[in-house]
Amino acid sequence: MSEDWPDEPVKVRDEDFDEFVERYDVTLIDFWAEWCGPCKRLGPIIEELAEEMQGEVAFGKLNVDENKAKSSEFSVSSIPTMIIFKEGDVVDKMIGALPKEEIKKKLEQYT
Repeated sequence: MSEDWPDEPVKVRDEDFDEFVERYDVTLIDFWAEWCGPCKRLGPIIEELAEEMQGEVAFGKLNVDENKAKSSEFSVSSIPTMIIFKEGDVVDKMIGALPKEEIKKKLEQYT
């Protein structure tokens, strides 16, 4: 396991987004906003998964209100939206505050 794999979600911005998704083999970006109730319910799940899947998946959180360019680029119209990248390319997209096991099962397809 690489020591530089984060064990918690990393705050990602428009300007460092590409670098983050290309740095790790598999990444999940959680597109969220402060005012979004379902996003707040999903937050602790993402934190748990980041710790449990350290070394397999890197987790990032992108605030859609502060980072409109990437939200637009990936056609994020509902939040929370989670996009999975493998080697920098989009491989899957999930919308809504899904159960932890469902998210983990989806991620395991790419690790």
